[in-house]
Amino acid sequence: MFEKLERLQLVTLAIILAVGIVAAAKILTGTFSKDTITVTGSAYEIVKSDSGRLEIEITTKQADRAKAYKLAQEQLPVVMKYLEQKGIAENEIELRASHGYYTYKQNPNGSMTNIIDRYNYSQPVVINSKDVNKIKDISIDISSLISQGIEIDVMQPLYFYSQISDLKVKLLEDATVDAKQRAAAMLKATHNRVGKIQSVKMGVFQITPADSTNVSDYGINDTTTIDKKVTSVANVVFRVK
Repeated sequence: MFEKLERLQLVTLAIILAVGIVAAAKILTGTFSKDTITVTGSAYEIVKSDSGRLEIEITTKQADRAKAYKLAQEQLPVVMKYLEQKGIAENEIELRASHGYYTYKQNPNGSMTNIIDRYNYSQPVVINSKDVNKIKDISIDISSLISQGIEIDVMQPLYFYSQISDLKVKLLEDATVDAKQRAAAMLKATHNRVGKIQSVKMGVFQITPADSTNVSDYGINDTTTIDKKVTSVANVVFRVK
């Protein structure tokens, strides 16, 4: 009887051990399959803007609207001739809707009266060109027209890169490759390897001046410089082999 009981105990113990080993193996396998590494990769490229825009305004101040308008129309041909001499074609120039407002006289104490002092008239002129160097040159030099009696305001020139959409796709791919290389370097010391990608999250693109290191959570889209730095970031989760 004792021998049967001993055998039963041994069989029961063997079954318990077997079940425990199987369960442990399953737990171990499940934990290992969930092992991942998250890495941030980045890539950038310096590009040169391929178009530019400059807005100027011919501004006049006269006693009434008609006189202000007349003076602006007299000054417009001078500005157009200047742009022609700078190599700007007629189809690169856009005349936008004019606008104006009255300025009222003030009392000695600074309070405003209902008496019209003058009318302020503005005629916007927009130059669009593929030659960004022309846009830059004109933005700096056009104020010289003031010496000819032309009242003019010059806005900040804007520069654009037309291939930005294609470049973003390329940089995202490069940033993902960079993330994999970083992951491989980190895992080398642990004798592990980079496995398949689990997920990829694209970061915001930063379009900054070429020498800038600025970043923003919302992204930057610089239009003030000809040479731009386009940076892409990818947050990638890899399996660990």
